[in-house]
Amino acid sequence: MLITDLAPQSQATLNQPQTVDSKLSLKFNDTDLPFYRKLGRTDLTVSCLGLGGGGAISSDDTLYAFEQGINYFFYSSDLHHFLYSAMSGALRQLCGRGSSVREKVVLATVTYIKSPEMALAALYDQFEELGIDYIDILFWGWIGENDGKALNDCLQLSPDLRGANTAYQRTIEKMFGASERLKKMGAVRYIGASFHDINLAQQWCDSPLLDVVMVRHNAAHRSAQSKVFNQLDAQNPSRPGIVTFKSTGSHTGALWDAPETLPQGCWQPTVPDLYRYSLSQNCVDVCLTGLRTQQEIDAAISGIKQGKLTKPELEYLNLYGDLHRDRLQIEEVPPEKLLYRN
Repeated sequence: MLITDLAPQSQATLNQPQTVDSKLSLKFNDTDLPFYRKLGRTDLTVSCLGLGGGGAISSDDTLYAFEQGINYFFYSSDLHHFLYSAMSGALRQLCGRGSSVREKVVLATVTYIKSPEMALAALYDQFEELGIDYIDILFWGWIGENDGKALNDCLQLSPDLRGANTAYQRTIEKMFGASERLKKMGAVRYIGASFHDINLAQQWCDSPLLDVVMVRHNAAHRSAQSKVFNQLDAQNPSRPGIVTFKSTGSHTGALWDAPETLPQGCWQPTVPDLYRYSLSQNCVDVCLTGLRTQQEIDAAISGIKQGKLTKPELEYLNLYGDLHRDRLQIEEVPPEKLLYRN
């Protein structure tokens, strides 16, 4: 059974926590890595794999991802828009006014213009382009080490942006017309921030103004584990939602390419293995991907069905990441820590 087969919610239940039909979960193996989970303290139920448009995925393949069970979509309207716009048709179909499946989709959008004065302009662009009633999560994007004050100023808008009966909702209603969904949800349901500075992420992690924290994390860049993930209690219903990005590499190069010094026959992780690495960490809810094709979507989902990585696998990938960044020489790696795969 596919996520699109679920019966639509009535308007009376639009403000209730989203749940995934128990029959849908039969699509996925029962493992220690559940495909669906609650996103931190929000009432959103999300797929552990998120799909962003940075790989220029087509609308047809975006719809295919939804049919396969992925329900978390990340869209940028003002950075690399020429890439993201390839999926906009699918998002209009899934999230636009009149969509019968809107309540099964979690739409996360981002603006990289870190200015309170420009918030309304960013919302206008997104509502106009996608024809939507509301955004599930609005992210302030690319928060770097020099953006502390700008983020603080932006997050002070959270009470005015988030939820129903806000000033921004009323303004959006005047621009685009009122709807039942907009009245019930508000223009923006939750506020997130995408951090490129892990110290700022740590600083803001407990703020009531911030519902979802997005951070870079992969085997070669693990500081988020100690400074964010491991500072949170997985059993605490009030913790923020956690989303990771750049799970397959960054300026160090693609992590699926083995370090030159890695002995022949050692495990060379695939892209789905690298997604599992992030999702095996404490409190990580969603691993944002840049999937591009149906084949990549199928491979990523098949990887999740294998469950979390084991402790020896995690330790090996830590060493593998350090070799990638030249933080470690192969001579320093205990031979018993190496894993070999056919």
